[in-house]
Amino acid sequence: MPDEVLVSGETGDDAAVYALPSGQALVQTIDFFTPIVDDPYDWGRIAAANAFSDVYAMGGRPVLALNVVAWPVEDLPLEALGRVLQGGSSMAAEAGVAVVGGHSITDTEPKYGMAVTGFVDGDRIVRNSTARPGAVLYLTKPLGLGIISTAIKRGLANEEQIRLAVETMTELNAAASEAMLAGGAQAATDVTGFGLLGHLHKMAATSGVSVEVDASAVDLLPGVLELAEEGVVPGGTGRNHEFVDPWVDWGDLPRTEQLVLADAQTSGGLLVASDRPEIMEAAFGSRGLHLQRIGGTEEGQPGRIRVRGRVTQG
Repeated sequence: MPDEVLVSGETGDDAAVYALPSGQALVQTIDFFTPIVDDPYDWGRIAAANAFSDVYAMGGRPVLALNVVAWPVEDLPLEALGRVLQGGSSMAAEAGVAVVGGHSITDTEPKYGMAVTGFVDGDRIVRNSTARPGAVLYLTKPLGLGIISTAIKRGLANEEQIRLAVETMTELNAAASEAMLAGGAQAATDVTGFGLLGHLHKMAATSGVSVEVDASAVDLLPGVLELAEEGVVPGGTGRNHEFVDPWVDWGDLPRTEQLVLADAQTSGGLLVASDRPEIMEAAFGSRGLHLQRIGGTEEGQPGRIRVRGRVTQG
């Protein structure tokens, strides 16, 4: 592999990074998915924010995007696709990203997302594989997006849950990325399809550390625990749980609460490791940003997760 490739798929990082002669580096990523909300415009906004998040997680700034579209042209109106693209463009405008083209195909199921290019300072790349023992772990958004998205599909989500879920998924991780850089992040990743524990396991395994998670410190969106207790859980969350289960000491945590911690997220928050918690918390506090202190890293079997406490619905 060329020396200019600074980050590749070997560590399961959020995006690839390629060094440029100027000292900056190019960041590239792609993400797309099927509809998770009823409104096409909101789906477009969420998909764009989710795609940009991989660049933010590396400490970078997205600048260009290409639309990626699959559309059942005989089953869904093109007007709906237009609204999806408008949503993506509006989020790109908010992020200062230029949408410069894209590619579309006919498919039996609608899909939308973006291929994104950004820049990062070569000496300020934040990886998911560089957490060290004794670091504090932080999360920047509440959990439960997968469970609420499933509730929306089943017609079980109330208006407040839908509103807060959309607001959370369309909140760019730009400000959180700036704050984690100012706070001197050791390592970071964004929490998406593999859920909190899936991404945490990957961070811990590639960093060579084990972790402890305080379940009571993890914030949830309203009604998430109740929905999980009623069996409103996406298939992806169940698969996440099956994947991480051999690596987790659950303590006294009931299965329902285990599933909440494994819930598959879309456009979730940043998971950040820091050995300077006072500076990190000050960086987020001065910007008025949400930050949860959820645990820490320690020496031990790489990738091992120990959960203490119980998940609570605030």
